[in-house]
Amino acid sequence: MKRIEARIKTSFGEVVIEGENPKEILDVLNEIPENFTERLSDFVSNRLTPSMAQLKGIVETTTEGPVIVTRENLTHYEAVGLVLYASDDRKNTAAQVQKLLESSGIKSMVPARLNEMTKRGQVFKPDPSKPEFKLTIQGEKWIEREVLTKIRGKMG
Repeated sequence: MKRIEARIKTSFGEVVIEGENPKEILDVLNEIPENFTERLSDFVSNRLTPSMAQLKGIVETTTEGPVIVTRENLTHYEAVGLVLYASDDRKNTAAQVQKLLESSGIKSMVPARLNEMTKRGQVFKPDPSKPEFKLTIQGEKWIEREVLTKIRGKMG
C-alpha cells in the first residue's frame, strides 16, 4: 500500500506527517495541540541554537545586529565569523557584516574575507542569487572550538 505524506513548513524547518490515506493524516493533525508549532519552535531554538549567554562579553546584540565587544585581538576572519555566528540563522550579507564590524571598531575588507572563507569551507552562499553568506557546519565548529575558546582563555 502506498503511503502519503503532508509536509508542513514552519519557522524552524519542516514537520512531515505520514499516513496510509488522507483520513489518517487528518486524524493525526486533529490530535496535534493548538500551540504545537510554537512549543516545538521554542524547544528547537533552546536546544539547538547557542544562547547569547555563551557570547557574553564577546558579542552583544544591538538593533543593527551583533556587535563585537571583546577587546581581544581578532583576525579579520575571526571577526567576520563571530558576526555571522551571532547573526540570525548564522547568515548575513557582506555589506551588513561590514557595517557591524565598523560598529565594533574593526576595519576589514569583508567581501575579500568572505571569498577566502568560502574557499576554506567556513562559509557558503545558501542562495547564489542573494548576497547572503552563511556559516557552514565546519565554520560553526571553528568558531566554537577555536575562536571562542581562544577568546575565553584570554578573558579568564
